[in-house]
Amino acid sequence: MREAKIRRLLAANLLCALAIVLAAVLPAFFLDGFSVLGTHLTWLCVCSVSVATLNIMLHLVLKPNQSPKRRSFAHKISRFLKCCIYFFMSCILFHAIIVLYGAPLIESVTETFLFAVLLSTFTTLQCLCLLGPNIQAWIRVFSKNGAMSIWESSLQITSICSILGAWFGAFPIPLDWDRPWQVWPISCSLGATFGYMAGLIIAPLWIHWNRKQLTYKSR
Repeated sequence: MREAKIRRLLAANLLCALAIVLAAVLPAFFLDGFSVLGTHLTWLCVCSVSVATLNIMLHLVLKPNQSPKRRSFAHKISRFLKCCIYFFMSCILFHAIIVLYGAPLIESVTETFLFAVLLSTFTTLQCLCLLGPNIQAWIRVFSKNGAMSIWESSLQITSICSILGAWFGAFPIPLDWDRPWQVWPISCSLGATFGYMAGLIIAPLWIHWNRKQLTYKSR
């Protein structure tokens, strides 16, 4: 496994982590009273858009999973529309799952949906960028020993870390600490964000340490 590929992955992941940091800092210079906790819904929108835009740009530039076949313009448009539909369906699915896990059904609908959008950005969007709207490829990647490249291994780690972070972030909500960050869905969205950032750092390091054992084969 070439070290250059791992360095490219690390650089791309660090840029994604930097985008999250900037999304928490830069808007304060343009929006009065902006803060991650005080204007959390605004931050959710800014963070989701920033991460989504950078992920799309990085995959267009790096082309980690480029197909050797040339696709027609109509095929590209169809693929793009399918990706948009899949992303929207992912947001709806995450919203439903979050409600089933105890989020308010009618109250805080906007907060819950924007949190679902953030989770979809950290997980589904990466799948769409790397694998396209191919459910079978998604199932393969998230199965045991299903990754066929370092990018797919990174996708596994960051997605799992994001969901685990969101899950762990729910633990402080019912506690009677009366902290501002216990308001729904602040702790969960922060947990998902920290989990995603941790996955971005862990993935290239884990791949580097286990590069001799990782043998990606075409299937």
